[in-house]
Amino acid sequence: MTTTAITNIGSLVTNDPTRGEGPLGLIEDATVVIEDGVVAWVGPTAKAPAADAAHDAHRRAVIPGFVDSHSHLVFAGDRTAEFNARMSGRSYSAGGIRTTVAATRAATDAELEANLLRHLHEARRQGTTTFETKSGYGLTVADEARALRIAAAHTDEVTYLGAHIVSPDYADDPAAYVDLVTGEMLDACAPHARWIDVFCEKGAFDGDQARAVLTAGKAKGLIPRIHANQLSFGPGVQLGVELGAASADHCTHLTDADVDALANSETVATLLPGAEFSTRAQWPDARRLLDAGATVALSTDCNPGSSYTSSMPFCIALAVRDMGMTPDEALWSATAGGARALRRGDIGVLTPGARADLAVLDAPSHVHLAYRPGVPLVSAVWQRGERVH
Repeated sequence: MTTTAITNIGSLVTNDPTRGEGPLGLIEDATVVIEDGVVAWVGPTAKAPAADAAHDAHRRAVIPGFVDSHSHLVFAGDRTAEFNARMSGRSYSAGGIRTTVAATRAATDAELEANLLRHLHEARRQGTTTFETKSGYGLTVADEARALRIAAAHTDEVTYLGAHIVSPDYADDPAAYVDLVTGEMLDACAPHARWIDVFCEKGAFDGDQARAVLTAGKAKGLIPRIHANQLSFGPGVQLGVELGAASADHCTHLTDADVDALANSETVATLLPGAEFSTRAQWPDARRLLDAGATVALSTDCNPGSSYTSSMPFCIALAVRDMGMTPDEALWSATAGGARALRRGDIGVLTPGARADLAVLDAPSHVHLAYRPGVPLVSAVWQRGERVH
């Protein structure tokens, strides 16, 4: 079995405080040794063991690969007109999802997979090495199941989101749609998913409906996540914590009780600044959550309607500029925080035994991700020990 060393790293973020300085476990003048797709050794270059092959980082910074724990990549169609109207003054609501539902239903499997792969490759070029993605643009038994089958061919982190909005086919009978989501549709989708999610929001599903969806998913062995408190105050965060959700996502409108619930639970607050940017909405208050002791993740929410970005560096820059995060906190949340939101310990860190997923930045420090917004700083990406970009 061969080993590969990435040497001459100017600044290495390990996210392991036992390995280096501060919460990010920073090591200057570092080397990472990879064996069989995992990290075998990290530390100062002067102490590095011999390896079979070496790659010179030329004093660049190296970070763990980004963990994008919230995306909606199985879709078809385009919502440029909606975005243009919104930027011209129309407010955002969940209703625009129906436009994508119609296009997705009309698309072939090959078209949906090609679109998924296009966005996956786009994200990987920007340093993303793990991504979660959801169904939710089919809203029929067959379309939801095929979305999950397509996604599962490309990631282990697949989420059943039949409860994205009430299907247009059930507009006059939401209760019957909830029965479908928790019955026949769940039966067809559960074998292809790890997670179950629900959009708990005005215009989508109320607290009782969301509880029914997540409870049914848990009974089938799926782990809850929840779209919570994005557009207004509501029961989503409290429900997610009560049901042991891995993550409550958006968390824009929070009461003190919501913040306390997150801070005193294992539920991660996943913040999605691309959505606020694209809808001109109120920014989530990351500082408030962090100061209370909550675990915070950052993710793209990549979707065609409200956050059409696959760029984790862009989300880091927004979080630092507009959400009260430091560059260190934002990077941690986009890597180790995302891993926490997926209940994973093998990604988001560069420490022995972790998966060898990393990004080399064309910069001397990870701080440049926020310092130089919009600049394509990722110069190389390694995934499972192989250079993929």
